[in-house]
Amino acid sequence: MIFNFSLPEDFLKKSPITNLSLPDAANGLVVHCCCAPCATGMIEALLCSGIKPIMFFYNPNIYPLAEYEKRRDEWIYLCNLLKLEYHVGDYDYQKYLETIKGLEQEPERGNRCLKCFTHRLTATALFSKDMGINTFTTTLCTSRWKSKKQVDLAGFAAQDKVKDILYWDQDWRKNGLVTRRYELVKEIAFYNQQYCGCEFSMQKDHYQK
Repeated sequence: MIFNFSLPEDFLKKSPITNLSLPDAANGLVVHCCCAPCATGMIEALLCSGIKPIMFFYNPNIYPLAEYEKRRDEWIYLCNLLKLEYHVGDYDYQKYLETIKGLEQEPERGNRCLKCFTHRLTATALFSKDMGINTFTTTLCTSRWKSKKQVDLAGFAAQDKVKDILYWDQDWRKNGLVTRRYELVKEIAFYNQQYCGCEFSMQKDHYQK
């Protein structure tokens, strides 16, 4: 898929947050990204605060493969525009299905989502350790459609599973970041995603399109 969007002229000039500080023990930052739209306002705030993260895309829950590739490739294009180091994890959809087995009919924000988040953030913590970076965070709760409490539970569960790796539970919605996120999404004209990503969150009419 060919992308030709660009960053708006006011990017890095209008972020509502410019004074973020990493946790005291952090030696760098890995950002788990679920998609480009969710990343933009958050990454702008990090860059405006002098924090240059390593970007990590690990989302084996996204279905079907064509949808996964659209989101991945748009995110890669954004990382290149931002001149950020990025890495893409494996797309192991069967592993995801095994992880959430028995929870397929759970509602959004139910136990299936918690299992999914924990799986993805544990992979992020392991990636962080491999990179020699001891702190990670995620774009998962930049959107109001996700539960921050649930994402944080998953993040701290991943922290507990991977020794010497810290989850940064910064609230990426406060202090104007949600408004800025939606401004940037509109101005950049990202691919218009119609559902969370997994086949269980996907409405039938969206799939048929």
